[in-house]
Amino acid sequence: MNNQRLLEQIRFIVEIDKLKTIFRQSFIMDKSRNENDAEHTWHLSVMAIILLEHANDVDLDILKVLKMILIHDLVEIDAGDTFLYDEQGYSDKEERELKAAKRLFGLLPKNQQKEYFSLWREFEVKETPEARFAGALDRLHPLLHNYYTEGHTWKKHGLTSDRVLAKNKQIEWGSNELWRFAESLIHDAVRKGYLEK
Repeated sequence: MNNQRLLEQIRFIVEIDKLKTIFRQSFIMDKSRNENDAEHTWHLSVMAIILLEHANDVDLDILKVLKMILIHDLVEIDAGDTFLYDEQGYSDKEERELKAAKRLFGLLPKNQQKEYFSLWREFEVKETPEARFAGALDRLHPLLHNYYTEGHTWKKHGLTSDRVLAKNKQIEWGSNELWRFAESLIHDAVRKGYLEK
């Protein structure tokens, strides 16, 4: 095979299959096991299409949102999944993930390396409407999992509603409507005993 570009792309595709082996703190909604990063990515992609009408910015580039969602957790192949409430884990998260992004996207042909690394950084920085909406979904997703598993991960880590509200307020950056929904979900979780006040 002499098509070097295609070979580089295939090498990247084979490498990212490892995303299926990275497990998150969230339990899947039937409460049977932890969710993996590939499942999380798929679910977020569907959420982006279904919930697009609730974005703060009506002129979002949905393809760009989907690209960000599809690549945002690839760095966890090398860096691991850092739990949102793990303050110690966040101390070197940026460094670990940057190193991983350079390695993983470096497997691609040069123009794709640049595009996907740039999209990954854009998602991380949250300065564009697309990144803010993708980020809002990324925060809403584990809230849904926690609510529908009766607070499984919240209880496991002894989380309180004030911490959950504070960590997830950035949902509002991408969607005021989804933030109002998230707040109501959190308050209802407290009422139902899924989350400590």
